[in-house]
Amino acid sequence: MSIKFGTDGWRAVIAEEFTFANVERVSQAAADYWVANPAPGAGRKVIIGYDRRFLSDAFGRRAAEVFAGNGYKVVLTPEPTPTPSVSFAVKDQSAIGGVMITASHNPPIFNGYKLKSHFGSPADPAVCQAVEGFLDRNPVKTMSLADGLRQKRITIKDVRPAHYAALRKLVDFKLIAKSKLRFAHEALFGVGAGCFEQLLAGTTCRVTTLNGDHDPLFGGINPEPIEKNYGRSAAFLKKHPHDICLVTDGDADRVGGMDGHGGYLSTHQIICLLLHHFIVNRKGRGRVVKALTTTSMVDKMCAAYGLELTETGVGFKYMAAEMLKGGVLLAAEESGGIGFPGHIPERDGIAAGLMLLELLATERVSVNKLVANLEKQFGPHRYGRIDTRFPLEKRDALMRFLQKNPPAKLLRSPLVAMKSYDGVKFIAEDSSWLMLRGSGTEPILRIYAETSSDAGVQKLLKAGVLLTRQV
Repeated sequence: MSIKFGTDGWRAVIAEEFTFANVERVSQAAADYWVANPAPGAGRKVIIGYDRRFLSDAFGRRAAEVFAGNGYKVVLTPEPTPTPSVSFAVKDQSAIGGVMITASHNPPIFNGYKLKSHFGSPADPAVCQAVEGFLDRNPVKTMSLADGLRQKRITIKDVRPAHYAALRKLVDFKLIAKSKLRFAHEALFGVGAGCFEQLLAGTTCRVTTLNGDHDPLFGGINPEPIEKNYGRSAAFLKKHPHDICLVTDGDADRVGGMDGHGGYLSTHQIICLLLHHFIVNRKGRGRVVKALTTTSMVDKMCAAYGLELTETGVGFKYMAAEMLKGGVLLAAEESGGIGFPGHIPERDGIAAGLMLLELLATERVSVNKLVANLEKQFGPHRYGRIDTRFPLEKRDALMRFLQKNPPAKLLRSPLVAMKSYDGVKFIAEDSSWLMLRGSGTEPILRIYAETSSDAGVQKLLKAGVLLTRQV
């Protein structure tokens, strides 16, 4: 059976393709790849973490046994751990790489395998492809967990404290600590549960964690920071107002949010709020990196402040590559993944949450007022996305058709550009856009749209659906 890495790691249905045997196979392939491709300054050490999904802990142990069997020193987390904590540990401990057992926001029947490079970033596409090339070259070598512990090949260690200490240095922690902010954290039953309580213990901030239980079924939702998953916490916030509600996804590398009364904050609004904070309050300069499915308000902000903008394909691995080049002020993607300078070249939902608290502690006005100020300056931006089933075998034909037959206009605005390096994106003169792009691993076509009104977004999405019927 082939194992294919998608936008962020290899994901598959538990017990169908995501099995212990396949975790062993991919771990052996990664072990062989790192032996053949040692990184300068990195030791033969691997950091392994896992999320709260069904059997994630057991899959993590099995991966540790394979790396130990191949002569690696392994640091295995003792309990479910945020992905950015694992990524930080890879860089901090000069490891050759890391493995995170997680399917992030996928449905509960999925699990996944994320590879981390020695920089603490997602392994780039070339590395993932090379690891796939090492599959089944050598028989799987293992060492039992008990033997690994006895021989000190495997160490069980909590990597979160070092990550949290780094986060306190990344933000103006003293300012946040004395801010008296009262905020909620919607954990979506993921590994982020309790992280803000631990980080802000002993400060004047008051944290209410919502949906923090360990539930491998995620309360019947997919743990993704999108509006349809916020119903329970939105109802709670209407009755019990807070200053803001931060949301982290299943493995806590992405951020979402609500205002203090349960009103939805889109990931695009959060990205623009943080960009505003870095430019205006932190007086930052540098390149801004965004995935091409991210709001065009970012483009307008960069133009207004004279900042260079770099646009990448979808997947934080592309943004991590840009961050490694240096000089990046902020890197952000539509799904809520945000990377910060002076940290790791990786998205970090906990860091993003703390930065939002720093913004509120600095400006001392409501998050709704901050959003309104941005819209007053750069105009309203409304966004929508739908995922529709579409046969994999027809996808290439659809993309060719779209490139050869672009619409003359979007709504009433003439088309001015088309981008086709990751799906196909149509851009109109008024900065409205429509994009169609296939999932990296599933027979799903994603249709994205942005314009100045919710009604306009719905019209663009419908137009996108009609385009899929042309093939």
